[in-house]
Amino acid sequence: MRPMRPLKEKVSITLDGDVIEKIKDLAEGDDRSFSQYINMVLRKHIAEAAKTAEK
Repeated sequence: MRPMRPLKEKVSITLDGDVIEKIKDLAEGDDRSFSQYINMVLRKHIAEAAKTAEK
């Protein structure tokens, strides 16, 4: 039996155009979708913030 994936939710955010373009480029270079790349970056940031908060 495969583990269940976490539920996804749609959100709407406003980003600067230059940030969008850079994320698109980075996502493409990493063979990920825009959303997958943003999720990855946010997860890394959350993990780092949690480590910093523990100190």
